[in-house]
Amino acid sequence: MHSSSTSGSRLSLNSLKSLPIKSLAFSTLLLPFHSINASKTAYQFDTVVNNNKLVVVSVANPTTVFEDSDHLHGFGYDLVRNYAESLNVRLEFKTVDDNATALKWVKQGKANFAMTTASIQSIEAKKLTSFSASCGDTASLQKNGLNTDLNWVFKAADDPLSETANGFICRSKQSGTLQQLASFYNRNVIKQESWDIIQRDLNKRMPIYKANFQRTANQYDIDWHLLAAIGYQESYLKPNSVSPTGVRGLMMLTNSTAKAMGVTNRTDPAQSIQGGAKYYDQMLDRYSDIPYPDRNWYALVAYNMGPGAVNQIQNRLKAQGKNPNKWVHLYAYLERNKASNGRYRQAAQYVTRIRAYLEHIKTTPQLVNI
Repeated sequence: MHSSSTSGSRLSLNSLKSLPIKSLAFSTLLLPFHSINASKTAYQFDTVVNNNKLVVVSVANPTTVFEDSDHLHGFGYDLVRNYAESLNVRLEFKTVDDNATALKWVKQGKANFAMTTASIQSIEAKKLTSFSASCGDTASLQKNGLNTDLNWVFKAADDPLSETANGFICRSKQSGTLQQLASFYNRNVIKQESWDIIQRDLNKRMPIYKANFQRTANQYDIDWHLLAAIGYQESYLKPNSVSPTGVRGLMMLTNSTAKAMGVTNRTDPAQSIQGGAKYYDQMLDRYSDIPYPDRNWYALVAYNMGPGAVNQIQNRLKAQGKNPNKWVHLYAYLERNKASNGRYRQAAQYVTRIRAYLEHIKTTPQLVNI
């Protein structure tokens, strides 16, 4: 079992009743007075508020969550994380082996709700209630290769936690956030036939460089799988790679970046991996105020485009009244403007491919155990 948490400040029941509509716009539905004060009923919402913590259980799969070192990411996980942020409470996210166990946790009150792909029949058999994690927008999930059966399961339909969660999901659909998250976590970003070539490349080259990736990643406290995924995206793990613009080596460093990172020979794989890791670590430091997993995606875009370009986009997002430190907004900006700006198209493709390579490397036993 894995557990992860994010922090937030306490939200009281009284504050819920007194907050203006604007404050509640992306966090809760306007709840009936009787549902908040139903003292005779033990609601999970009360538990969340009183403990300042949302406990969610799920089964790890390509639609819900991937574990990235100490950090989690995934379409379902991001939705749950955003919901916890909207309530201004900590998220404690736990994974179990199967849907049956997840449902049992909800029934027993060990989790406030579950994110599953369990059938309606199995949910109803436990006398639990659920709703679609896409607010019915299964088309967005399907076209991005995500499981359309993804649902959020609660102990009671009249629990304010279930009501606010349902409202949150549907507002995410209406705002386009849900569609953008589905697009970023697209399982079809790399064509199925390409995976055979990718696997062949990794089987051939990963054994040569794995020790270097691991040693260097440990030095900078970076997941070595992520560092290897960057290397594959940059050069297919070919140390003699060179681009028409003059970047070269396994991590495809520019001459100026190589010098700044202390790399004297860009085609030396050990030096290139060291230089790439050091530069990526510097990009992570630039976005230290952004929580994971978003910080990884920001750092990757900065690695590709340069931090100045990322800062420009952040300033434009801020001018539009959007949070410049939320990945879904930065990604949406890249996607929205990629037709008119080739750098944005390249950056969006860059980060989504690295995410896909990262997940592949982490979940392919022969690569992990080389």
